[in-house]
Amino acid sequence: MSPFCEIFKRSVLQLVRRPVYWVAMFLLPLFVFLFLSSLMAEGLPQKAPAGVIDNDGSPLSRKITQNLNGMQMVDITAMPESFTEARHMMQEGKIYGFFLIPHDFEADLLAGRSPEISFYTNMTYFVPASLLFKTFKTTALFAKAGVASEVISSVGFTQNPSPLLQPVNIVTRPISNPELNYAIYLCVSFLPATLQLMIILVTCFSLGQEIKYHASRRLLEMARGSIVRAIYAKLLPQTLIWTVIVIFMESWLFRWQGYPMHGSWWWLTLSEILFVLASQGFGLICFGIFPNLRLSLSMGALIGILSFSVAAFSFPVESMYPAIGIFSWVVPIRYNYLIYVDQALNGIDIYYSRYWFAVYFIFIVLPFALMPRLKRAFAQQAYVP
Repeated sequence: MSPFCEIFKRSVLQLVRRPVYWVAMFLLPLFVFLFLSSLMAEGLPQKAPAGVIDNDGSPLSRKITQNLNGMQMVDITAMPESFTEARHMMQEGKIYGFFLIPHDFEADLLAGRSPEISFYTNMTYFVPASLLFKTFKTTALFAKAGVASEVISSVGFTQNPSPLLQPVNIVTRPISNPELNYAIYLCVSFLPATLQLMIILVTCFSLGQEIKYHASRRLLEMARGSIVRAIYAKLLPQTLIWTVIVIFMESWLFRWQGYPMHGSWWWLTLSEILFVLASQGFGLICFGIFPNLRLSLSMGALIGILSFSVAAFSFPVESMYPAIGIFSWVVPIRYNYLIYVDQALNGIDIYYSRYWFAVYFIFIVLPFALMPRLKRAFAQQAYVP
């Protein structure tokens, strides 16, 4: 048996015999797939719990409350008596926001005294709070427009008052996501980001275990002194497993979940395979910088977790501070997301995604520069807890 095949077989047996690999490579990704898919099954959160403080009690305020409860995003679950009670309910997580109608609201509005409607949302829960804020604002504007329409009609204006209230009609056409489906970008970004985190951690863990149990020198001898042969023969079984998982993820999202696919399946599949190799390369970089089990896992976990924030899934890089935004370009998930947007959502030619594919190869090739350092660490096999 050749040295490469011997190390490959040894790595397969390690994967089979260690339950931690089963959890990290199969159970956890499957759980995340099912959890996020079921959580975002309707596209976006529906019926966020909210409250209304009706200090007016007039027919108009009751109509506003009724209209607000009829909105798709809002579920009026509480009618607190005071601002303090509503604030406590929001702090306890019972409601995500509340709508405050002031005293004498209808009388002041009809008299032209411009009463103020206040609404508060708990932005700790960003998505439901943002949806509540949008719904509260729309309800307030419609209430104002409805009263203005009645006042205009009461003075004898017989024509349709809509052109006076809204002289310019705004037509919104969301490109690539006309249904405003949050799952289309949240699931397709968070699932690969989770896989990237697990690939980095498993890569660092498997290499660190060789040094921890003083088996790295034996691995180097099996590879006949070639650290490149030792590393890539050891990681190849993991590469094959991760490749099957990302292809399953792609099928799960775009076939069974019905997410839009306006581009080429082949280019997107190639992107997912290169994403696995790039993530393993990033894990090798982490372990090459810190050839220590604890430090490499800490570094990989920190960067993997921060990728959910700095990879610009929900906040554009252009709006970040430059010192923070630059980190979005040093993680593989950023380029996976850009290729997904180009190919699946926009369906543009692969020519415009060529740079993102090229960066994948940088992550794959860059670990070769750290191979001498890895070879010294494997030869010394000095474990520092």
